[in-house]
Amino acid sequence: QVQLVESGGGLVQAGGSLRLACAASGSSFSAYTMCWYRRAPEKQRELVARISSGGSTNYADAVRGRFTISRDNAKNTVYLRMSSLKPEDTGVYYCNAVLYSMNYWGQGTQVTVSS
Repeated sequence: QVQLVESGGGLVQAGGSLRLACAASGSSFSAYTMCWYRRAPEKQRELVARISSGGSTNYADAVRGRFTISRDNAKNTVYLRMSSLKPEDTGVYYCNAVLYSMNYWGQGTQVTVSS
């Protein structure tokens, strides 16, 4: 069992930056693929960024070049550095951990970008 707790959300002006963190409990964190998803108001949840156990990263087209996902296995934490934020980045951001058939979600953290 893995528990995920996100932090770092908040209100920021367009063009600003935020860093989200997701702290994981449990063992074998380094083996998990870690993802950040977001759900914008009245939209479906979408994948924002992914980092594999080996450190390979993938990004949604909408955030590539502005967001950076990273992980610190010693701290059981995955980060999402968000810069040049836009109002359309507003939403609830969720941390996700996947390993084989195991799939865990955090409770989400709100990010609001004002214009």
